[in-house]
Amino acid sequence: MKPIRLMTYRRGSTLPPLPGNSLPNSSELFHVYEQTTGYAPLLIVAFIDEKPVAKLLAVIRKSTRLFPPSFIKRCELFGTGEYFDDSLPKDELFGMMLNHLTNEVLESCFLIEVRNLPFSLFGYKHFRRNGYFPMNWLRVYNSLHSLSPEERLEPYRRRQIVHALKHGASLKLATSESETESALQMLRRNYSSKLRKHFPDLQLFRLLSHEENGLQAARTFLVKYKGKVIGTSFCMYSEDHAYLCFSAGLRKTYAWLHPHVLAVWAAITDANEKGYKHFEFVDAGLPFRKLGYRRFILSFGGKQVSTRRWFHFRWSWLNKLASWLYR
Repeated sequence: MKPIRLMTYRRGSTLPPLPGNSLPNSSELFHVYEQTTGYAPLLIVAFIDEKPVAKLLAVIRKSTRLFPPSFIKRCELFGTGEYFDDSLPKDELFGMMLNHLTNEVLESCFLIEVRNLPFSLFGYKHFRRNGYFPMNWLRVYNSLHSLSPEERLEPYRRRQIVHALKHGASLKLATSESETESALQMLRRNYSSKLRKHFPDLQLFRLLSHEENGLQAARTFLVKYKGKVIGTSFCMYSEDHAYLCFSAGLRKTYAWLHPHVLAVWAAITDANEKGYKHFEFVDAGLPFRKLGYRRFILSFGGKQVSTRRWFHFRWSWLNKLASWLYR
């Protein structure tokens, strides 16, 4: 294999033209992060001579959780990169980029987190060599290419949807700025009370929802009743996958219309109509916790898959302790 040259890009104005179709590793997402308060992207690109053969996007943000405290930065990777030369060993390329990334950010970040592995053992030896420790995690998928979404629903969930639509609730895509703002404010109010759930700056949603060249990286859906927004969801798209990132509904005031159910249903049915093959609920949680949210999303007919997330603390004593606990 010819020598690999790694470059780190921290400013969008310096990015070279790069191939690829994956949103989580795209130049487009880099620019969105760059324009969002509290976010600092970095893109690692592997070259052979002047030809890009792989890239890996990470983002550094301030944590809003109680632990680590909000003034501490964390680095997050959504996936394990994108690769452009099938003749090169993907695992080894990833190992080189991971090592480069770790050396780049560990001095300034309290924690590095890598999620959305293509399969649970991907990059195992490279994570271990670079001092990462794993935690078992769950992902929940809905397949959209065999049975229809309606056929996959639990019977009681289907009855709730039919009842709500029959009694005046409606589903629509947010198309105006005012509709989008109403939805985003509802999401922010819903997630601001959840201490362990990060909610991004609203500018991130606005930029992702902007349509460019006929393509949209994300869509916002509304549940309306008598002209009022009572539920909403935010979904992102990459290749043949749709990802439900956030959803909310006025569950107490409009309990009989099940707005939280309809918000999810709007995103699923739209993804199916647009031809996406898979629909994933982001952050289904830890496998040993009995989460009501996981029971809720499984009622839409998906299946849960075991995977891993990898972590690395800057403090060596804490990282060693976590590595021992999750060995």
